[in-house]
Amino acid sequence: MLHVRVNKVRDTAIIPRYATEHAAGVDLHAALDSPLTIVPGERTLIPTGLALEIPWGYEGQVRPRSGLALRQGIALVNSPGTIDADYRGEIGVIVINHGQEPVTFAPGDRIAQLVIAPVTRVEFEEVDELSTTRRAAGGFGHTGTGTA
Repeated sequence: MLHVRVNKVRDTAIIPRYATEHAAGVDLHAALDSPLTIVPGERTLIPTGLALEIPWGYEGQVRPRSGLALRQGIALVNSPGTIDADYRGEIGVIVINHGQEPVTFAPGDRIAQLVIAPVTRVEFEEVDELSTTRRAAGGFGHTGTGTA
């Protein structure tokens, strides 16, 4: 079991917990003093009131909650957001309202998910050319429209 140290930097913070035995992520909660309403098209930073000490070789990935996305059009602007192992500040979640109605978050509401994942560090080697593949430089839409 990997251990992540947690510091509550706001009194309203809620320590993350896994909701089910096999959940990949934990919920992050809004550490607000009062309700916050986000109108359609607006984005804002919602504090979690938490700072983490993630072990070296791991990162925190902040991901959207599917229920908020489906029911209210709430998404994360930088999804997934990365929390580096050497970051010690408060975690904030950048949300945007893609829906058609204002959305109000109350103190303690679940706003995102946090997944702790291993990080692979690489060494980049500059070369004059790369090996060839069947796809080559084919980009967006290169593999077709989904019909066999």
